[in-house]
Amino acid sequence: MNTARIDAKQGGGWLGAYVLAYLVFLYLPILLIPLFSFNNSIQAAFPLQGFTLEWYATLFGNSALSGALGNSLVIGATAATGATLCGITVSYMDLYGRSPLAATISAIARLPILIPGVIVGISLLILVNLIGFGPSRTAIVLGRMLVALPTTVVIMKSRFAAIPKTIREAALDLGASDWTTFRRVMLPLSLPAIVSAFMLAFLTSFDEFIVAFFLAGTEPTLPLYIWSQLRFPKSLPTVMALGTAILAVSFVIAAIAEILRHRGLATAQRPVPADLSKPEETERGELQWHST
Repeated sequence: MNTARIDAKQGGGWLGAYVLAYLVFLYLPILLIPLFSFNNSIQAAFPLQGFTLEWYATLFGNSALSGALGNSLVIGATAATGATLCGITVSYMDLYGRSPLAATISAIARLPILIPGVIVGISLLILVNLIGFGPSRTAIVLGRMLVALPTTVVIMKSRFAAIPKTIREAALDLGASDWTTFRRVMLPLSLPAIVSAFMLAFLTSFDEFIVAFFLAGTEPTLPLYIWSQLRFPKSLPTVMALGTAILAVSFVIAAIAEILRHRGLATAQRPVPADLSKPEETERGELQWHST
């Protein structure tokens, strides 16, 4: 018995060491970017030469950077909006549509996360050329909607599944149509998840590089601008400062999205009060719900 416990402790110790080494390998390079962005040297190397904010100051007044940032914001917001609307529809129909077609569409919507980005980029490039769009902002929006769609489907499906089915059934029993139930019951209850799905879809779209690389026309996005600046050694500190700013904003948005998602799930899992679970019949023979 004691031998088994010792072996278990040793196995847990090795597993913890492995996880720690993996996290260091994964996140240490990311932490070096903010460190060198404050270094008073063009070269990203130790020892550090001193503290400076010069590289952050160069971000302001850069017309090429401002244009790329504006393109990324517009494309990211548009793609996130489209992906969120599609994710809401696909996930709702998958849970409540009760048809093989809805389940098939939901499975197809999650496929882009499994397909290599290069394959997706080449396929979309061929498609937009056949349609007549060609590499353009519209093509990037469509491509990024496809990339962000799996995220919205997963979030919205888990949210709709967390809502007690009795709420939807009660609305239908009281005479509401499927559309009215969806619009006035399910959507308001899912609002935190909708905002969370939009924010995560925006992050996915904003940072996406491979699809934009194939579909970009004359208006580059921010990741493409960063890629173009890496060819110039003198631009490396400015790129690291820009990367630090993007990392900080992405972390804040992702944290807010997770807080909203968990808050929505916690609200949906609260038990329904007894006086709200059953309607009572009034003197006129109508069903009436108690309110608190």
